[in-house]
Amino acid sequence: MCGIVGISSETHVASSIYESLLMLQHRGQDAAGMVVCDNDGRLHSRKSMGYVRDVFHQSHMNKLVGHYGIGHVRYPTAGGAGKEFAQPMYVNSPYGISLAHNGNLTNSKTLARELFHAEMRHLNTDSDSEVLLNIFAHELGKQRAILPSTKHFFQAVKKTHSRCHGAYAVLALITGFGLLAFRDPRGIRPLVIGERQGKTQKEYIIASENSSFSALGYTTLRDVAPGEAVFIDTLGQLHSQQCADNPEPTPCLFEYVYLARPDSTLDQISVYKARMRMGQKLANKITKLNPDHDIDVVIPIPDSSTTAALQVATELNIPYRDGFVKNRYIGRTFIMPYQEEREKSVRRKLNILDLEFKGKNVLLVDDSIVRGTTSQKIIEMAKEAGANKVYFSSAAPPVKFQNLYGIDMAATDELIASGRTEEEVAEVIGADWLIYQDLEDLIASAQEGNPEIKNFEISIFNGEYPTSISNEYLQDLEASRQDTKKLSREKIN
Repeated sequence: MCGIVGISSETHVASSIYESLLMLQHRGQDAAGMVVCDNDGRLHSRKSMGYVRDVFHQSHMNKLVGHYGIGHVRYPTAGGAGKEFAQPMYVNSPYGISLAHNGNLTNSKTLARELFHAEMRHLNTDSDSEVLLNIFAHELGKQRAILPSTKHFFQAVKKTHSRCHGAYAVLALITGFGLLAFRDPRGIRPLVIGERQGKTQKEYIIASENSSFSALGYTTLRDVAPGEAVFIDTLGQLHSQQCADNPEPTPCLFEYVYLARPDSTLDQISVYKARMRMGQKLANKITKLNPDHDIDVVIPIPDSSTTAALQVATELNIPYRDGFVKNRYIGRTFIMPYQEEREKSVRRKLNILDLEFKGKNVLLVDDSIVRGTTSQKIIEMAKEAGANKVYFSSAAPPVKFQNLYGIDMAATDELIASGRTEEEVAEVIGADWLIYQDLEDLIASAQEGNPEIKNFEISIFNGEYPTSISNEYLQDLEASRQDTKKLSREKIN
């Protein structure tokens, strides 16, 4: 899960890219970077570890001069966590290409071997983003065009699709020529186009989410279609072409549950409205299971569950209360590097309002339960505050399988629902009653926003992966996601 943005404008774009990256900070808090190209074809870049506000200072912004550029916020899902992994990444041949990527390649090791042995390209990291960059660069270079046109870029994307497996939303700056965006044939990771009218030409923004568009004066044009490539030249002309033979729209369902901002619309589905429907369906299940329940109050686990929780309270006709005050300067515990940090962060992140819990039967609503660390600590806090009973509900079904497409959830044996019944999960986290959303209801919550999407990427719930996966990749990924492995990587870096 990373965030990417690209802008082509008549005016300098660095400040707008910076503002967009701030709005995408929830998608990655490990590193941030930006590269822009000026009218003379010179690149200006800045990238480093840390939050957007810490990476870019005024002295840096003054040097980032250019009318088109790309930016990235990183959440490490493949490769290490050092500064050498910060994006955009760059190769000088052909033309000079900078690339920002959101997703995971599931055949990156095979491609890396091919790049070295058959195509004599050296890789500096084990990042699949660097692999993808070099695959695209190689396929573009093979065409031997001194002055490439859109057909050369689109042909290179077509070849990249044929070689790369997994999930990838990509922005590439091709020095002196313009911005290229493309999405894998299933469109697992999101990518949205916005436009506005400049003084003499159209100006465009392409980003993981459209939440920043209106603040910057852009209106949402459309999503980049699965398998499609979009190229914006230096004159501000937008060109597009379907570059996949058999695109099958399969967007990631967890984007709507947790990853995306509620003010985003992805693949024409409002994240906010999808979460409202999740709450409605969750309330219906609670009523069906226990029509005589004794819930006194509904309280969300802030922030991504608040919309669903409010709808649960509305449907059940039960008071909704904010029982936790969130410290917004603490990062998302979901993407903390290892267990010890996640456990410490819960109490630093949330302060409890005792008066909303004392003597009450409380229904807590969360977006999902992954490792169970946060859930367990929050239930513990609720009981310490004097709650009579603590019921816990999840807007998503049990997460039982590791994600392969850009979400560094956990190794399978660290997922609390893996190998456990719902009753056993409830016992581990200390809940008096645990209610999970049904998978069919979760799918319907998103699908009602865009009935044309027939399938979603739901492998974390059912273990069915929509792309070809090797046993070698599964085993390597499983090993790399163990908390002990992450901790050792962290110490090395």
